[in-house]
Amino acid sequence: MQNKVRKLAIIIGSGPSGLMAAEQLALKGLEVLVVERKPSLARKFLMAGKSGLNLTNDDKIEEFTTKFYEASEWIDPILKNFCPKDVVKWAESLNENLFVGSSGRVFPVAMKASPILRSWIIKLKGEGVSFKTGWNWTGWKGDDLCFDTPEGSNLIRPSVTVLCLGGGSWPRLGSNGLWVDVLEKEGVEVEELKSANVGLLIPWSKKVEVHFGKPLKNIAFSSGNLVSRGEAVISKKGLEGSAIYSMTKSIWNGNKLMVDLLPDLTENVILHKINQRKSKISFSNFLRKSLKLSSQKITLFYEFGIPLPKDNESLAFVLKNLQINHQGPGLLDDAISTSGGVKKKSFNNNLMLNARPGVFVAGEMLDWEAPTGGYLLTACLSLGYWAGINAAKWVNS
Repeated sequence: MQNKVRKLAIIIGSGPSGLMAAEQLALKGLEVLVVERKPSLARKFLMAGKSGLNLTNDDKIEEFTTKFYEASEWIDPILKNFCPKDVVKWAESLNENLFVGSSGRVFPVAMKASPILRSWIIKLKGEGVSFKTGWNWTGWKGDDLCFDTPEGSNLIRPSVTVLCLGGGSWPRLGSNGLWVDVLEKEGVEVEELKSANVGLLIPWSKKVEVHFGKPLKNIAFSSGNLVSRGEAVISKKGLEGSAIYSMTKSIWNGNKLMVDLLPDLTENVILHKINQRKSKISFSNFLRKSLKLSSQKITLFYEFGIPLPKDNESLAFVLKNLQINHQGPGLLDDAISTSGGVKKKSFNNNLMLNARPGVFVAGEMLDWEAPTGGYLLTACLSLGYWAGINAAKWVNS
């Protein structure tokens, strides 16, 4: 009796979405090949782990899904199907010990990605998944996938394909966005790729240079209907930090960026303090001694508040509503993640492309956006899981 030939699934891209999709397809009995353009696997995943691998967030799922802006309607069921608790179980199945930080962020004790990636690759190979690196996907020839490989051109016709090609951020690690032209030629609609979770570009005056690399603590940023309280860092290019990153979406939409330098004091309390200021005390000393502003906050106040209002009511207002003048979000090369990508109208609820039946898409190449804090990586894992199980169902049906 002859052995039944297994159907081939090809995953293009070896990031978290691709590896998760590969695992689900392998568990359903398919022959799985993961193809990666770079010489090694999951480079962006490894780089993200260098600053402390934030796997997920301990939010309740109802709160967790609200962080995904306009995409929440279609991504909600995907996130709930493989939720933060599932991410924790998955990591623990790879023998990772985890802990929850004070902000609800979940980290491996090792605080880096390399141990978890090594364990995952060993597990995948044990499940029959094979890997090819240095293979660059260039599109289709009929129903065949076209690859440029170290051995030359190669055509492969799989039973199912999952594209996990990333967005456009950190292109040196593999996510270069060149897939956009390939898919648009197939009739797939793609929202323009823009930087997300990125610092703001600000042409500082000379007086700010002494503060480069220093933090702005206990401040609150707002833009449109978004509010973010936390810290930021004054950098040579502008402002960095998670409190700024979460404002990127609103800033791209044309909303102003405001900062509250004294989020723990009401405007009336500040006004009362200003009214009590003695005339012989300079306003800078008053800001430092009476309002307890750091030198960084004072510098920011003068950088964007000059010319200062003449009346005390307006001064109190500006301290609570200082407008930050900037040149927009940083470039894709500097961004943590990407906004834009394959539009929802181009794929069905199973993540299969309407223009290419049998081709599924997952991860950051889809049109969704979320802040840092565990949301990005969890979504990539959830989308990969969803694409993998639905690709297997499509093949086996």
